[in-house]
Amino acid sequence: MAKKQPTKTSAGKAGKMVYYFGKTKTEGDTSMKESLGGKGANLADMTSIGLPVPAGFTITTECCGAYNKAGGKFPKGMMDEVHAAVKTLEKESGKKFGDSKDPLLVSVRSGAKISMPGMMNTILNLGLNDESVAGLSNATGNERFAYDAYRRLINMYGDVVMEVHHEYFEEAFAKIKSKYGAKDDNDVPTAGLIELVDAYKKVYKKHTKADFPQDPIEQLALAIEAVFKSWMSDKAISYRRIEGITGLAGTAVNVQSMVFGNMGDDSGTGVAFTRNPSNGENKFYGEFLINAQGEDVVAGIRTPQPVADMPKWKCEADKTIGKKVHAELMAIKTKLEKHYKDVQDIEFTIERGKLYMLQTRNGKRTGMAAVKIACDMVKEKLITEKAAVMRIPAGDLTQLLLPSFDPAAKKKASALTIGLPASPGAAFGKLAFTAEEAVERAHNGEKVLLVRKETSPEDVDGMHSAAGILTSTGGMTSHAAVVARGWGKCCVAGAGSIHIDEKAKKITVGGKSYGVKDVLSIDGATGEVFAGEMPTISPKLSGDFATVMGWADKYRTLGVRTNADSPEDSKRAREFGAEGIGLCRTEHMFFEGDRILAMREMILADKIADREKALKKLLPFQRKDFEGIFKAMAGLPVTVRLLDPPLHEFVPHDAKSQGELSKAIGVPVKEIAARVSQLHEANPMLGHRGCRLSITYPEILVMQVTAITEAAINCLGKKIDAKPEIMIPLVGTVKELSILRELTEETIAKVVEAKNFKGKLDILIGTMIEIPRAALTADEIAGHADFFSFGTNDLTQMTFGYSRDDVNTFLPDYLGQEILTKDPFQSIDVSGVGQLVATAVEKGQSVNKKIKLGICGEHGGDPASIRFCHNVGLNYVSCSPFRVPIARLAAAQAALANA
Repeated sequence: MAKKQPTKTSAGKAGKMVYYFGKTKTEGDTSMKESLGGKGANLADMTSIGLPVPAGFTITTECCGAYNKAGGKFPKGMMDEVHAAVKTLEKESGKKFGDSKDPLLVSVRSGAKISMPGMMNTILNLGLNDESVAGLSNATGNERFAYDAYRRLINMYGDVVMEVHHEYFEEAFAKIKSKYGAKDDNDVPTAGLIELVDAYKKVYKKHTKADFPQDPIEQLALAIEAVFKSWMSDKAISYRRIEGITGLAGTAVNVQSMVFGNMGDDSGTGVAFTRNPSNGENKFYGEFLINAQGEDVVAGIRTPQPVADMPKWKCEADKTIGKKVHAELMAIKTKLEKHYKDVQDIEFTIERGKLYMLQTRNGKRTGMAAVKIACDMVKEKLITEKAAVMRIPAGDLTQLLLPSFDPAAKKKASALTIGLPASPGAAFGKLAFTAEEAVERAHNGEKVLLVRKETSPEDVDGMHSAAGILTSTGGMTSHAAVVARGWGKCCVAGAGSIHIDEKAKKITVGGKSYGVKDVLSIDGATGEVFAGEMPTISPKLSGDFATVMGWADKYRTLGVRTNADSPEDSKRAREFGAEGIGLCRTEHMFFEGDRILAMREMILADKIADREKALKKLLPFQRKDFEGIFKAMAGLPVTVRLLDPPLHEFVPHDAKSQGELSKAIGVPVKEIAARVSQLHEANPMLGHRGCRLSITYPEILVMQVTAITEAAINCLGKKIDAKPEIMIPLVGTVKELSILRELTEETIAKVVEAKNFKGKLDILIGTMIEIPRAALTADEIAGHADFFSFGTNDLTQMTFGYSRDDVNTFLPDYLGQEILTKDPFQSIDVSGVGQLVATAVEKGQSVNKKIKLGICGEHGGDPASIRFCHNVGLNYVSCSPFRVPIARLAAAQAALANA
């Protein structure tokens, strides 16, 4: 490791486009990730702290942005700065670019501010040509290595820069391997590689109509351009959309002196994490390949060895090479974690026994690993509790709540094969063999596993759509493994005994074949693959999870409730830390068994007396449900939303079902059909629903309020504390709320009198703010409401004029063109919908300082939306039971961010 550290010169200069890092000077640091990208900034930083980093330079992200905005033209002066940086690199290395005696070769890699593994382009060995390959051979004394490097360059350059598909090169390589009887790439002799270079040049010329370029500067310029172009590739755009990455100028380009892991059995390359990114264990975790280049590891073409086995590595020149390199890596692991105070994802190369560091970045990890690593680093005094809370991506906690396969069922089953446990979880589905197929079938409601020999960045949409991912090659740091872990997607990689026939759409394993209609189950925690659908069980949460939740509760100020419609959901939410129910949807209670018949009788009745008769049948069901929910919540508030959907959702629309209903309730089919037709609305989302139903049919409200009140009184009589809150939905005018509040209060009073109840019954009455007009007139509405609960699902629909059910027909285009930076139904639109919420909060509090404020739309479980809710001054958020831990952590992060 170098003792002399380079001089750090500047933290960024206006108009500067290229920043150098090396022994003589280092012009960047970690504060410049916006311009230099994460990789470039960290390469400069690693150089500054004395790690063995090959010298190079970084072209800024702003250059990429300018290139794409100018329709594919480099910014003026950029290549002049590149030429100057190349000259500095030549001086420092003592080698010349394209030299026929001892050539300088470089790698060209992407590196945005936010890591996007495998999404953009890389070219290695750049600078080789017909003359310099001989120079490289002579300088290294290794002719085989020189031609191996040259054939790799022609392949990568042809594929990445000139868009000559990789398979054409593979076909040429297969012929050479067959000629020499070579099983693996490394078995091809020198003569075979020399022939392969000629074969590759012919493939290149056939598909580009030009000879492979011999000018290294031309190669470099086109390689830089290819990296810039890859920022706008379909796979990169899809990844940014899925990850919610917006607002970046582009990718930086890192040009770095080549070091070679393919120089023989004393060389190699690897990828590692300073801790296990799957379970968080504090053990160096990685893989390496002897006599290989970096792309061989991440591409999953060869199955690598674990770094833990590196000390066993011996070669003819040095019997202790593995022990030495491993010890050096362990020392660097400690230094990096102390410096960055986080888990690092590193790439390294060993050239003739010497270790070089090619990259470090904060490592992507599963939710389980994030929790353990944060807790361990607090114990190790590397970070504080507050830093630990801020460190864990709140959304990743979902992964800790993922189901696993039932151990009893697994014990009886026999695994078809065992691969590598690349990303935890349990998944099952029918087999899909291409990304496009996985997307289409998942969109049609099918649960699929994406089965591939190896995934590539082009598969990103299919990987995201699939329930799980299964590959037959690749290791724990292959593309499939890294991307799956980042998303918390179940993945088994490197299941080598599986033969995949993509064209025939079938796999063969253990002598049996499985196709698109067959179901497999994969266990991402063990690597096991089973035939059929395996039953799953809910997880038991670790002590570290409880520790993190305790920290979150210590620092958050927002309350966290749940959306739950049954005692089972209520109980589960309480186990996850919910402090009440923010939304209990009563319509979900009407679809079971005899209830739906009574509901349909009520809808079909044309007289109040007949409607009341049908509603009387529903009342005991509702009362029993509420009693179960109040009992499960044990003294915590329960906000019950009165009937919200339009009545047509409860009636049958096809002739067969209408005939069955006719027999069940004794109403002629003609009358049923006529009533169904009458209920039809051109736009039911804007039609006869919510509070409008109670205005038209007040008896519905009376039945529901009666059931709520009776349930509360019955619970209190059994020493069960019940705290119901009644929410009137879809209010748009103050008159609607004032009429229905009065009816609600009258109904409560009648029940109290009828039950002769003498205790305290404090039932809050409020409304759901989900119509823009309600938000704008919140000061009027607040005079009749004890609370507001923001129903941001409908508020978003009505503000944008988008149908939540149909938005996906155009949303991908809007996200791709950044007309929208995110799906407004997943994360709250702060400038539009958020402005309405903020207006309602301010106006509501101006009239009623004690008004309780919450949110119960899907946004209540989204970390970014929770941050907005904290900032705007809400009292609580409400979300689905499984998102309660996410909300608790996100609320703490919002509080700490503003502290």
